[in-house]
Amino acid sequence: MTQFNFHNKTFYLLENSVYGKVNTDTVFKYQQKDNIVTADYSGGTIKYGKIITTLDNDKLQALYQCVTSENELKAGKSIAKISLTKENKILLKLNWQWLNGNKEKGVSEYLEK
Repeated sequence: MTQFNFHNKTFYLLENSVYGKVNTDTVFKYQQKDNIVTADYSGGTIKYGKIITTLDNDKLQALYQCVTSENELKAGKSIAKISLTKENKILLKLNWQWLNGNKEKGVSEYLEK
């Protein structure tokens, strides 16, 4: 299995479900130490967000939280399937769920910049 490296990588949104809060102006800045992958994100509809994940082969299991541009405090969980594009960029396909509010679910895709 390919060992994925997220250290100092930037990601952006390709596609999101209706209940997702991020948009194409949101930028994700990732760091990695061993199998722990973290990210800060902001821009567009997000004032600030933080992700912490564990990397296991081709999956990221994550918990995340953010403050939206409407000052909404949100928290969620996701499992991302990791793959590589033809250009050798990391593609993340997430199945996610909010942990507060109505606990909506969705899917989204992110691509390494």
